[in-house]
Amino acid sequence: MIRGLLGKKVGMTQIFDAEGNITPVTAIEVGPCVVLGLKEKPMKVVLGFGNVKESALNKPRSGFFKKLGVAPLRRVQEFSSTDNKEYSVGQELKADFFKPGDFVDISGISIGKGFQGGMKRWNWGGGPAAHGSMHHRRVGSIGSSSDPSRVYRGQHMPGHMGMDKVTTQNLRVMNVDVENNLVLVKGAVPGHKNGYLTINKALKKAFRSLDEKREVVESKRNPMKQSKAAAKGGGSAKSGGKK
Repeated sequence: MIRGLLGKKVGMTQIFDAEGNITPVTAIEVGPCVVLGLKEKPMKVVLGFGNVKESALNKPRSGFFKKLGVAPLRRVQEFSSTDNKEYSVGQELKADFFKPGDFVDISGISIGKGFQGGMKRWNWGGGPAAHGSMHHRRVGSIGSSSDPSRVYRGQHMPGHMGMDKVTTQNLRVMNVDVENNLVLVKGAVPGHKNGYLTINKALKKAFRSLDEKREVVESKRNPMKQSKAAAKGGGSAKSGGKK
């Protein structure tokens, strides 16, 4: 069994549960992903996703798909697997790979912000806001003169912001539409609309049914930890001894 699939971000919406509560979700087009290859050491499965014109590919890449007898695909990625016996080259994997209640880790390229100053990029506090300051959002001094007589490596500075690989962990699958290859995931995922994503089953959380409700345990107050005034009947410690 492989760990995940490739997909594309469609956009955000909201759904309602049986009790009428609103849940913000992200719609992700997951699959169909085509199996392009199987590797044994280490055990991996090569998947492809997203149709593309053959003219958009170079000759080695287009020749790779012709050799397999598969239509050209835009994204090709390897996924770790525990057993490759279930898969064969040319097989299609669809959104039913996931089910409501699964937890997933989703990776994508964050939205690019272009060149940004330090206050936006690194949350600097900025200089004094008065008119005579002349130092509101500027960088200012970045190194010492005598020791160490240089700028430390990794100094936060203005520069290019965004367009980084970001992984959001433990997002819950709320619904799966197999006919339209859509998976609804609770919360936001990295990237812009139509951005490509990698959806893996979470490592830190296991499946939990959506119908399962956690029991609310009421904690009992320990009289030994109450204040003297509360113990004598003068009220709680937060109320200052007043009833």
